[in-house]
Amino acid sequence: MRPDEHWSWVAMRLESPPELEAFRKKVRAFVAENAPGVKRHAGVRAPEPELMPEIRRWTAALHEAGFLGIDWPVEYGGRPDAHPLESHIVVEEITRARTWQPIGAASLASAAIIDFGTDEQRARFLPRMRSAEDIWCQLFSEPGAGSDLASLQTRARLEGEGDDAVYVVDGQKVWTTNGQHSDMGYLLARTDPAAPKHKGITAFALDMRSPGVDLRPLREITGTTDFNEVFLDGVRIPASNVIGAVNQGWTVAMSSLGRERSGVAAHGVELFAVLDDLLELAGGSTAGGGPALNDSATRQRIGELATRVHVNAAMVHLTQSRMLSGTEEPADGAIGKIFFSELNHDMAEFGVGLQGTDGILTEADPAVRAGGWWQDAYLYARAYTIAGGANEILRTQIAERGLGLPREPRP
Repeated sequence: MRPDEHWSWVAMRLESPPELEAFRKKVRAFVAENAPGVKRHAGVRAPEPELMPEIRRWTAALHEAGFLGIDWPVEYGGRPDAHPLESHIVVEEITRARTWQPIGAASLASAAIIDFGTDEQRARFLPRMRSAEDIWCQLFSEPGAGSDLASLQTRARLEGEGDDAVYVVDGQKVWTTNGQHSDMGYLLARTDPAAPKHKGITAFALDMRSPGVDLRPLREITGTTDFNEVFLDGVRIPASNVIGAVNQGWTVAMSSLGRERSGVAAHGVELFAVLDDLLELAGGSTAGGGPALNDSATRQRIGELATRVHVNAAMVHLTQSRMLSGTEEPADGAIGKIFFSELNHDMAEFGVGLQGTDGILTEADPAVRAGGWWQDAYLYARAYTIAGGANEILRTQIAERGLGLPREPRP
């Protein structure tokens, strides 16, 4: 299909075809009726424990309505007739409502299991993802292996044979989002220490209740606990829980991380709402001795941010159009992720700055503007520049893989 069969420039914005607009209205109505309320904080955050039953109900309802797992196999709830952009619309409408996205790493884990898993694994894991009986977390990053994920040192050694074979895992993971709420973990561990660092890695499905799993929540600068350290001490994983081929986990992981990077950028629809909030904030602020909206520098800065918000939206649509036509570029996901994350940071920073000395207040202070949302958004914003690969690393990948420039000298 050609891009012009799906998108056309009208009034300087991209319009979607009628069938997608009808689907969007259906999703928007469902979200309005079933969503578990508005999130208090910006970003991809972990809910309070008391919210978990409602989050599980919400996730199961989205699957049951056919809004999640759209691209799954038919026998597990997928719809082969679905338009490829329907999943993007669902993310956009949930984001637009400022409510909870389904938490955890189910989208990453399900992609790995569908693309690389066995029939037995699909039958065992996918239905429990749909019902939200199992919340998944991503066990990739380590203290010495974040953006350079291939440097991971967590080890898994094989013991036994046949049906009794298990992998014994020792190591440490960090920055595990929603680990404290998770039932299952999507784990990468090194199974061949002698192999080159991009080789010898294997992907596993880990029961987070297994003996030897020690999870320690991290208190962040925001004051909340969204990430965790996970220590693995002699954890035994059945060999039947290997996802894909042994020592081929890097291929499995890269498939998943490509989805994560594009998913971060898809949250850009929220930036239009943040832009409206920024105008409201400026309307009640002062600059240069008068109302902020009468200040030339303030107006110029808001205009610049508004332009970047619209450019971000155009970039998302361009990437979608390329996806539909099969003309994706290797750098598309990385470029969109960098642009969104840095714009999101700049908007939050400007919102805090507009408050002057009140910008040091937090949500616990009665006089804080917007319940402290801007301060929390600013403190969290750096996380988006790291999630799915640090922006500095992604720029190198864009140069080398997207533009074909000479490789950066390696030590």
